Amino acid sequence: MLRLLWQLGPSTARQVHEAALATRPDMPYANVLRLLQVMHTKGLLARDESQRAHVYAPAQPQESLQTSLVKELINKAFSGSGKELVLAALRGHVSQKERDEIQAILNGDKNK
Repeated sequence: MLRLLWQLGPSTARQVHEAALATRPDMPYANVLRLLQVMHTKGLLARDESQRAHVYAPAQPQESLQTSLVKELINKAFSGSGKELVLAALRGHVSQKERDEIQAILNGDKNK
């Protein structure tokens, strides 16, 4: 839902549901609405209640939230080691093209 809202911008549950149907045609509207409500309760989404149809938006920009989630993951699952996270991600989850791009970044080639 966050990815959809980052793409769509502030949206109603109906708009999010319509966008979700593109990849999940079996997703009921009620499930989307419930997920948005739960995410709002957890502080992941802001909700504008000034209109009849509430408008939901991410509470944080994509990069900011992803950074905090990665930090949390590193601390919880990898004993605070970013290196262990990267090594786990590289084991079988990265294509050769992606490895080449990562290597170029490590080598300081910003054009890749």
